[in-house]
Amino acid sequence: MDRYAVIGHPVEHSRSPDIQARFAAQTGQSIDYTRRLSPLDGFTATVRQFAADGAHGCNVTVPFKFEAWQLAPRRTPRAQRAEAANTLRFDAGGWWCDNTDGIGLVRDITVNAGVALAGRRVLLIGAGGAAAGVLGPLIEAGPSALVVANRTADKAQALVDRHADLARDHGVALSAAPLDAPGTAFDLVLNGTASSLAGAGVPVPASVLRVGGLAVDMMYGAGARPFLDWAAQHGATGRDGLGMLVEQAAESFFAWRGVRPDTAPVLAALRAQIDAPR
Repeated sequence: MDRYAVIGHPVEHSRSPDIQARFAAQTGQSIDYTRRLSPLDGFTATVRQFAADGAHGCNVTVPFKFEAWQLAPRRTPRAQRAEAANTLRFDAGGWWCDNTDGIGLVRDITVNAGVALAGRRVLLIGAGGAAAGVLGPLIEAGPSALVVANRTADKAQALVDRHADLARDHGVALSAAPLDAPGTAFDLVLNGTASSLAGAGVPVPASVLRVGGLAVDMMYGAGARPFLDWAAQHGATGRDGLGMLVEQAAESFFAWRGVRPDTAPVLAALRAQIDAPR
C-alpha cells in the first residue's frame, strides 16, 4: 500500500489517520496512513527518512508548517503566499507542497455551516502558520474587510503585506491591528492562535463579536470549548475546527490520489465520536 503520515510535535492527538482511512475506504484507494512524531529539532531529517523509506507524501502539523514549505521547491500559489505548507508530495521530479488549511476552512464555513463570506467583516486572530495558511483563501472568498490581529504587530503586518496584492485584486480592505484594539462587531471571528491548544484565555476583547455572528476556533474537541463558550456568552455562534480538519484533509487526499472524497459522512462520524458522552 502507498504510505502517508501526519508529522508533528505533538501528533498523538491527531485524527488524520482515521479521516484518511475513511476517505480511502469510501473511494476504494489502498493507502497506509499513520502518525509520526518528529523531534522539534529534527523535522527535516524525519521527513527525508520517511520519503527515503518509500512513502508517497505526508501532512504536516504544528509546529513545522514553515519548515515544510522550505523543503519543497514546487509550491502551489497559496503555499507560496503563505510561506507555510501542510501537505507534501514526494514526486520523483521534485517534492511538491500545498497549504490546504485555508480552502478547508472556507469550505467548512460556507458549505457546512452555510455562512457566506462575501461582503462580511472578518477578524483573523494570529499571524503564525495557521493564520498564514488561511488568509489567502479567506481573501478570495470576498469579505468587505479583513483584519489580522496579533500580539507581535510586525508579524501581522508582514503577513498583510504579503497578501496586499491579492486583497487589492479582490476588493478586500486588508489591515493589521494589535490584539487589544482589533475593532468591533465582526461578522466572523477566527482564532488562529495556539491559545486553545495551550489552555490559555481568549486573546481579544468580547467587543470583537457581533450578536448573531460566527466565531470559529481552528482547534477542536475539549481545547476549543472555552472559546466556543466565550462566543456563546456574548451572543455569537461558536464553531470548532473539526469541519476545517476534514475539509483540508480531503484536499490533501485529492492532491495525493486524484480522487475527491465526500466529506459529509466523515465529518458526521467524527462529530459523533467527539460529542459522545465520556
